[in-house]
Amino acid sequence: MAEDEKSGEPATDNNELQVFKELVDELYNFRDCYFETHSVEEAGRKQSDVAQEMEKTLKKLEEKEDVYEHKTEFLLQKGRCLNVAPGFSAVAEKCLSRAVKLEPGLVDGWNTLGEQYWKKGDLIGSKNCFTGALQQSKNKVSLRNLSMVLRQLPAVNSDAHSKQVMESVDMARLAVQLDVTDGTSWYILGNAYVSLFFNCGQNPQLSQQALSAYAQSEKVDRAACCYPELHFNRATLFQYEEMFGCALEGYSRAAALDPGWEDPPEKEKTLLEYLEKVTDLVQKKGTVKARRLRNMLSNLNTSALGPCSSPQFRSPTGRVGSLEPRTLSSLSHGHNAGVAALGKVVFSMASEGRMSFAFGMVDSEETCMVVMVYNTANSWGVLIGDSVVIPEPQLKRHSITHKDKSFDFKSIRVDSPLLLIVNGKKQNVNSQIAASVSYKPQCE
Repeated sequence: MAEDEKSGEPATDNNELQVFKELVDELYNFRDCYFETHSVEEAGRKQSDVAQEMEKTLKKLEEKEDVYEHKTEFLLQKGRCLNVAPGFSAVAEKCLSRAVKLEPGLVDGWNTLGEQYWKKGDLIGSKNCFTGALQQSKNKVSLRNLSMVLRQLPAVNSDAHSKQVMESVDMARLAVQLDVTDGTSWYILGNAYVSLFFNCGQNPQLSQQALSAYAQSEKVDRAACCYPELHFNRATLFQYEEMFGCALEGYSRAAALDPGWEDPPEKEKTLLEYLEKVTDLVQKKGTVKARRLRNMLSNLNTSALGPCSSPQFRSPTGRVGSLEPRTLSSLSHGHNAGVAALGKVVFSMASEGRMSFAFGMVDSEETCMVVMVYNTANSWGVLIGDSVVIPEPQLKRHSITHKDKSFDFKSIRVDSPLLLIVNGKKQNVNSQIAASVSYKPQCE
């Protein structure tokens, strides 16, 4: 029998082992490109269809197990086959552990074993596998998986966590650099930027980098358009950026692509309810009766401006000088420099997950507008009847249509309660805390 010069194994064995690899590659292609051959209406069947294909592939492998059970390549492919399922497999772990013991330089073995440890909840073991694989060879799979693990690892304090997040961004960037046509790497880079955005000061540039990475993921890889996690994570960022229509579409798309995942439809429903409540309260000017509202507004005067009336007042943009009080109706869209909005609180509400704290403000003309304040501590809020001044307000018009619902209202965005003047006073530093949102890592 002829032998393969490189491996020293019989050529027929190598040929058959190559067939096993191709079978498992086809299985992954079936899972990852499912919606290229199936409609979104069939999404509910995806998990069972993949499980069925996995069983077929596993059966073909096991027919030859007696012959190849001690071969590294066979153990690798059996482990990879079982790893296609979303949950942990003890059999896969055993196969892959044996494979890397037989061949410590087996990068695919270390990467797949790392994914099994991830699914098992052993993040340290997972990190060690990916790090070990990188010591053998610099590769995109280890880099992007390490990026995900670094963001999930517990940290002793916030500084250590921020450092891990920044390191995870570096890993994801390196993965993209190794193959700019890999949609999964771009998607994971997008997630890394989202995490960095919420952990390191919410720099708008990071938000744009995240959205660009997600867009690039879809551009270079058709399969990426069908990642429910991509649509969900991007929708979470859209919601924080007050791009509510895009957020609703993203949650809806994620729900359609993975009908068994409860979070997307729940987020969509909660956001719709929030928008309905906000628009209703704005139209009604809260629940304050007309007589009480007139009494509240009768004592609304420029004394409420507090420090904003001082020539030494420094605006959020760095401008120094007193601010001119303006009515809500006179504000222009976008940033209103050199002016301040002044009004009375007529309702307040925290959004789901306290992504923002919203309150309704009525001015001297009885115009009502919603104010959305971000990065508020749980203990912070405003009460009905409070006087509020918003220096250099950022005005936005929302016109949203989603399914059979429509919303049209204006809002003022405030990135921190420290920017507000409440009852003539600046807010203390304890009123602010960094916002946090949840997103789904793909490997989970």
